[in-house]
Amino acid sequence: MNPPSSASPTDLFEQRQKRINDAVALREPDQIPVMFIFGFFPARFTGISFEDAMYDYDKTMDSWIRTMVEFQPDACDDPFTGRFWGRIVDGLDYKQLRWPGHGVASDLSFQFVEKEYMKADEYDAFLRDQSDFMLRSYWPRVFGSLRAFEQLPSMTNLYSYTGFGMLSSLEIPEVARAFEALLASAKAAMKMVSGSAVYLDRMRQLGYPPQFGAGVNAPFDVLSDFFRGTVGAMLDLYRRPDKVLEAVEKILPVMLQRGLRAKKAGVPRVFVPLHKGIDSFMSPYQFKTFYWPTLKRLILSLIDEGLTPFVFWEGDCTSRLELIADMPKGKAVYLFETTDIFKAKEVLRDVVCIRGNVPVSLLIAGTPDDVKAYCRKLIDVVGKGGGFIMDASTTLDEAKPENVKAMIEFTREYGSVR
Repeated sequence: MNPPSSASPTDLFEQRQKRINDAVALREPDQIPVMFIFGFFPARFTGISFEDAMYDYDKTMDSWIRTMVEFQPDACDDPFTGRFWGRIVDGLDYKQLRWPGHGVASDLSFQFVEKEYMKADEYDAFLRDQSDFMLRSYWPRVFGSLRAFEQLPSMTNLYSYTGFGMLSSLEIPEVARAFEALLASAKAAMKMVSGSAVYLDRMRQLGYPPQFGAGVNAPFDVLSDFFRGTVGAMLDLYRRPDKVLEAVEKILPVMLQRGLRAKKAGVPRVFVPLHKGIDSFMSPYQFKTFYWPTLKRLILSLIDEGLTPFVFWEGDCTSRLELIADMPKGKAVYLFETTDIFKAKEVLRDVVCIRGNVPVSLLIAGTPDDVKAYCRKLIDVVGKGGGFIMDASTTLDEAKPENVKAMIEFTREYGSVR
């Protein structure tokens, strides 16, 4: 797609890193960075099924490498930790997803199955001992293979020989089989992790830095997405608001520890996808009370640790712009899906780097000229003065390759310092 570069892969790696870092710091880089969360786009582009991308190691490795070499964005995303976990969810009989070939067609992306996996009357158990609740209540509900863990006693008192009798519960046949399933999934997880290491090393050799070293969620999203469900969580805002506030405080340090994995990975960028704080889900009061305080503290804590949060404001958050502008200058990136990105530039131009937001609908149904016209406006308005990263509005699963190429090529040419 692009002409061969005379720069070495090491030089290209450093150039891309600097380009991203300059944009984050609100400086004007040599050219506007182009980054994607590819989703299953590489699978479709190279002719493998989405199901293959979740199960076939060699096909996944080849597909994503070929796509990176062909399109040459400024950073890579990791298909192994992001997609290659089919055998893990198989082994665990995971209930929270339907995935390609397992509940949805083999060429469709996975779908989340939302339920109340924590009941309304279980807040106290969750708050009292989160680990015990996860092991004996939550895991048996979301992992069919671990349902027998409901039969385990609380291990809180296993601190001396007086508690040894509790270990006998591990000999219950159903419990033993559950541990066997857990160990089998652990082997599949090791395959995923090792594949990730090989892929990222290969990307470095080709000159591509990784986008993120870790991923976290807003504390309220953890509660709503994975435990109470949207309906349960929204009712809780009225029926048990104090419990919601206690729960998000309990979740906050867990998310921070997840984010700190980016330090160990040596990639100081943390992905923070957001879901339930958008304009259509919460009132301004609810956002200010239940959502933003712990999210803001999470973002600031990551920044204090020398990390750069890439906060993905899914949906429309235009009404939140003034509030979420309360950030240190040049330390975070806000990705916008359907938020008015031009309004965002007005409010946030001196605060955070803005990333986005070529509509995926345009990349699917539009023409290359349509894409170039939208990119031109983004560069002219949002890219003016620096602090901008070009991206689609969300994952590229069904985007036309010619439109993705047009987006990259136009940004490379028109978005360069002239």
